[in-house]
Amino acid sequence: MAAKPSPAQPAKSTSGLAQALQPYVTGGSAAITASCVIHPIDLTKVRLQLVGESLAAGATRPSAVAVVSKIVAEEGFAGLYSGLSAAVMRQAVYGTARLGLHREFSNYLKKQRGGEATLPVHLSVAASMSSGAIASLIGNPFDVSLVRMQADTMRPKAERRGYTSVFNALGRIVKDEGIARLWRGCLPNVLRAMAMNVGMMASYDQAKGFFNKTVGPGVTANLLSAGAAGFMCAFLSLPFDLIKTRLQSMRIDPATGKMPYTGVLDCAAQVARKEGPLAFWTGFGAFYGRSAPHAMIILLTMEQFNTMYSSVFNTTTR
Repeated sequence: MAAKPSPAQPAKSTSGLAQALQPYVTGGSAAITASCVIHPIDLTKVRLQLVGESLAAGATRPSAVAVVSKIVAEEGFAGLYSGLSAAVMRQAVYGTARLGLHREFSNYLKKQRGGEATLPVHLSVAASMSSGAIASLIGNPFDVSLVRMQADTMRPKAERRGYTSVFNALGRIVKDEGIARLWRGCLPNVLRAMAMNVGMMASYDQAKGFFNKTVGPGVTANLLSAGAAGFMCAFLSLPFDLIKTRLQSMRIDPATGKMPYTGVLDCAAQVARKEGPLAFWTGFGAFYGRSAPHAMIILLTMEQFNTMYSSVFNTTTR
């Protein structure tokens, strides 16, 4: 007696909209998760970058531990999450666009090359830089708000801006300084985002290929790859990050009636002249301590979010 053929499996039904939104929803969710986890480290990094402006010549820079201790002593543990609402909104916009567009650009380039699984390095870098630049332009207003909220408590109470939320910050900046102020520091922010995305996404792909061969595929290879990507991300992007932080947080000097910096080049020149070239990597330890876990959390949780999303909406992870 012939064996009864097994019933045909139904074809996977995929919503076009759900499929199109998947890289943005999963990427944004992973970015927000990572931002919430590493926010205290990010706050410490910003404080370290700004403290150089007020140091007397020859004075010793405080360590990351000293900055954290000062925040907790003066503001309590809640002070470590100052500006969290702006950080979440920034990732909801910037992180979603950066990771979603990177996947879209990568998939398009793979399709143009006949559906190959891995892009050459130069195309992977191009996809990373393009998505980082576009996302940075879109998310810059939230980045300005975040930096100002994180820096506010460093000032004397009489000089604080006193923003109550990210939306309060956005509204007051537009009202008091004009809408163009929301894109202050845009150029170094775009350069930073391009460098960061290359370090995080392109470097991760290359590092993963190396560690898969040397230690074998698995959790160890993923963690080592994320750590390597975090280092490249921090090293390449930190100088631009410092400049954009200085530009976005600056205000008129009451003694001179002028802004401390006239633009990107002036800021870079002043930092190099007054603080030395190594000042561009101020807070590298804190920034690497942020970048490595940030990359790990995003890359690992994005896989989980993709699995859950595909299960709920019956989509195919691309």
